[in-house]
Amino acid sequence: MKIQSLAVFCGSKSGTDPLFAQHATELGELLSAENITLIYGGGGNGIMGSLADAMIQHKGNVIGVIPKILLAWEQEHREITQLLIVDSMHVRKQKIYDLSDAAMVLPGGFGTLDELFEMLTWNQLSIHNKPIFILNSNGFYDHLLQHMHLLEKNGFLYEPVQKRITILNHPRELLEFL
Repeated sequence: MKIQSLAVFCGSKSGTDPLFAQHATELGELLSAENITLIYGGGGNGIMGSLADAMIQHKGNVIGVIPKILLAWEQEHREITQLLIVDSMHVRKQKIYDLSDAAMVLPGGFGTLDELFEMLTWNQLSIHNKPIFILNSNGFYDHLLQHMHLLEKNGFLYEPVQKRITILNHPRELLEFL
């Protein structure tokens, strides 16, 4: 499967490690160079903003999907190719999934984790079969991945974790899957 559009879920804050924003910027540069459309949450702040800014700077195609309730909170990015304003978080996630061929998760908070686990759940239930990548910048997701393996070890998953998730440590590792 050729990836032409990538959903990226990440923080509307930058976090404490400068590598998070650096990796977002590098991912934006890579996606632009590979002519892959970015589908994301539409925000202009934090890691989301760094990613979108890099795409714009390198002439990439960026589609943002933001619910009305977050227009003020996440401060929608006004320079992206297209901004879709939707009614709810549920519609946002569905639209992002529908527009993308695969998904990548960068560091983020509760919203990012919600998006990751919904995407995983839908994948497991065969609602979609899109590749899911986690960019584990500086080991950000190490503990979560350990917990996922604990779920597997204790019989709560239907298949091994690595069947549904590909872990990357640097954005350029995505190239081998494109």
